[in-house]
Amino acid sequence: MRRDLYAVGAAALLVTAAVLVGRHIQGTSRTLFVDWPPLLASWGPHLGPGTPAAVLLAIATVAYGPSLAARLPWRTLLAATWGSATAWIFSLALIDGWHRGIARRLTTRYEYLQVIDRFHDIPAALRDFTQHILLDSPDNWPAHIAGHPPAATLTFVLLDRVGLRGGGWAGMWCITVGATACVAVLVTIRALADETLARRAAPFLVLAPAAVWMGTSADAYFAAVAAWAVALLALAVTRRSLSRAGASGLLFGLTCYLSYGLTLVALIAAAVLVLGRHGVRGRPALLVPLLAGLAVVPAAFTLAGFDWWEAYRLLVTRYHQGAGGIRPYGYWVWADLACTVLITGLATAAGLRRTGGVLRGTAGMLLPRQADRHHRADTPDRVAETRLALLVSAALLALLIADLSGMSKAETERIWLPFAVWLLPSCALLPHPRAWLTAQAVLALLLNHLLLTGW
Repeated sequence: MRRDLYAVGAAALLVTAAVLVGRHIQGTSRTLFVDWPPLLASWGPHLGPGTPAAVLLAIATVAYGPSLAARLPWRTLLAATWGSATAWIFSLALIDGWHRGIARRLTTRYEYLQVIDRFHDIPAALRDFTQHILLDSPDNWPAHIAGHPPAATLTFVLLDRVGLRGGGWAGMWCITVGATACVAVLVTIRALADETLARRAAPFLVLAPAAVWMGTSADAYFAAVAAWAVALLALAVTRRSLSRAGASGLLFGLTCYLSYGLTLVALIAAAVLVLGRHGVRGRPALLVPLLAGLAVVPAAFTLAGFDWWEAYRLLVTRYHQGAGGIRPYGYWVWADLACTVLITGLATAAGLRRTGGVLRGTAGMLLPRQADRHHRADTPDRVAETRLALLVSAALLALLIADLSGMSKAETERIWLPFAVWLLPSCALLPHPRAWLTAQAVLALLLNHLLLTGW
């Protein structure tokens, strides 16, 4: 426990340093382009209509979450996790009120709803998409449209086409779909590690401070799509399911056309294949539907005239034309990690410390689920924890690569949500869950009540 507190202290110091150094840099050179570094936010203590609900939900989850997660039937637990996560995200968003907290978020000048009218002819818009990425191009796309492949924008175009128009519907889409990422993570942990660890992780996935930015950011929706791609892959390799393999490939392809940076989810997928390698070895035919599904979305967009590689090359240029070319790498390369502390919480810092301890203490114990039954019978808990630690470590590696790339300078409180949801299960390794859950809830409530976040 003492070492856990050391990890928490180090994480708190990292955040403090990022705030103090960031305020100095922003105050002197104004090169960070954020008002409350390291977050895109401004200081503004406030209460809102969501305050009572958020506080009551936090108290109820801390008090009853661990016990209910331990004894509810599995499918009921998944439904309860999704419902609770949705309520938590929604209540936090409503602290800023319906208009500012939900309806307006995706309608600002940087966001997807600004260009709905330019997609009245979708095939033509896709063919010309790359012609509007650079800042000096005619009718250049707003920042988020230029910064993502067109599947992100098309999602909101299609919502508009079916009658779900405006920021309110778009925000609710991101909240309700984004909250399912918690369910996908639980399904994955149960398939690859064990059900007990999944149950212990459930309350931490619900009360994640990341919920502050999942309501409402399109990155919450991206996180859910990526998480379900991983979950279906885990089910495919452990249950040898051809249909799940195909569906997983389809979602992985969609993930890459929602965000360029989410190609790094491949590292989490690789960990799934390692942990489920017995299933792959026993049924190599799984690779056929997986790869076929993976090809569907890229083929469709390519045939429609959108060149992913050309768009990414132009995006890199656009990134350096704007604030990304000015923001100092020397600050953000470590301050972005402070953002990660804020979206995953101090409990996750302690959980990651324990993750490292598990990997050090159980080297060589990563075994296929059905192999070496005698050895697994001797140490089932340690093997399950090791498998969970590998999954979490893969997500951490993906996040660190994104950090070192220099293409995620600032705003990672939302950009890294798809990776952050895979760090939270490390909290399942912690004792005294109610104390840690309290820390998570308090951090989220303080962030949402003291700051006016930009997303």
